[in-house]
Amino acid sequence: MQEKVNTISNLFEGHQIRSIWDSELEDYHFSVVDVIEALTDSTYEKSRNYWKWLKSKLNSEGSELVSNTNQFKMRASDRKMRLTDTLDTEGIFRLIESVPSPKAEPFKLWLARLGREKVDEVFDPSKGIDQMIDFYLMKGYTLEWIEIRIKAIIDRKKLTNTWKEGGINESYEYAILTNEIYKTWSGMTAQEYKSFKGIRKENLRDNMTDIEVVLTTLGEVATRDIANINKPKGLKGNKDIAILGGTVAKSAKDSYEDITKKSAISNKNNLKYKYIDNNKIIK
Repeated sequence: MQEKVNTISNLFEGHQIRSIWDSELEDYHFSVVDVIEALTDSTYEKSRNYWKWLKSKLNSEGSELVSNTNQFKMRASDRKMRLTDTLDTEGIFRLIESVPSPKAEPFKLWLARLGREKVDEVFDPSKGIDQMIDFYLMKGYTLEWIEIRIKAIIDRKKLTNTWKEGGINESYEYAILTNEIYKTWSGMTAQEYKSFKGIRKENLRDNMTDIEVVLTTLGEVATRDIANINKPKGLKGNKDIAILGGTVAKSAKDSYEDITKKSAISNKNNLKYKYIDNNKIIK
């Protein structure tokens, strides 16, 4: 049986945390007052007053948390849509650290533990690899699949290094080039592909079938090899090469579909849960 998942919301048992999925940023926006109400076990009105006081306090301390707040319309208890202060996932965890409540302590300890693990990985990177393998095993992936996945990560790193040599340095540029490869062979951007598979923050490649993984890797390896031969510079030159790399993968996709008489693209995913709401912000 599938479990229901609503990210941070399920950490506050017995409390409704309203949230909106931002498909552009691939993150959630959570109602600040709802989180405060859950942490303090107070009424909604008292939580609103507390947030008003806390905003003033944080501003006086020079905190950026308040400036990172966004307002979106959410359904209130009277069923009307009202503007509500929200924070993204990182902002909500920073908020939790700012609220002196016994209910906040488990979250603070968890965040401290995560921080310690990251520091340990600086001194011993193998710890991070071990944790990654253990996490994949816990999610039901086989060691054979994990080995392929790790190799794909290395191949991706080789591609981004090639792009870097061609003058690509900004994250949005990497996203544009990756989308060109995806669009050329699959007809979808990475975000559209994730939507097609019904996933949100999950990694797209973790939810691909074998043939989808092979075609994705082929497109990226071909892009890297063509770029190493042609030495393109800047976004436009690398964009043209990414399309060529995607074309190689598309040719393989077309051949696969012609011979097998079935689609190489699947809407299946590896989730063992389902999302509760489908609210999306289109920007």
